Amino acid sequence: MNRTFRLIALALILAAAGASQAQQPTVNIGERHGNLRAAQEHIVQAYQLIGVAQQDNDSRLGGHAGRARELLIQADQELRQAANVANNNGRP
Repeated sequence: MNRTFRLIALALILAAAGASQAQQPTVNIGERHGNLRAAQEHIVQAYQLIGVAQQDNDSRLGGHAGRARELLIQADQELRQAANVANNNGRP
């Protein structure tokens, strides 16, 4: 039973690690929406810098840096949706 619990725990940890890697902000808005793309580039940069700060501080930031990174992922997704809406509404 102990071994089964360990295997399940390991599988959950690996799944969570993979999900967090897949959700990193990326620049995926084209030049057509220059301001949104620039904002997305800044989000990616901020996300990376927070990661460096976490490493430099041995992740002793009270969970706030991690939460900030989560919010940046959300902001990145919202910008992508804004670009999609603009595309669907016939924005040139």
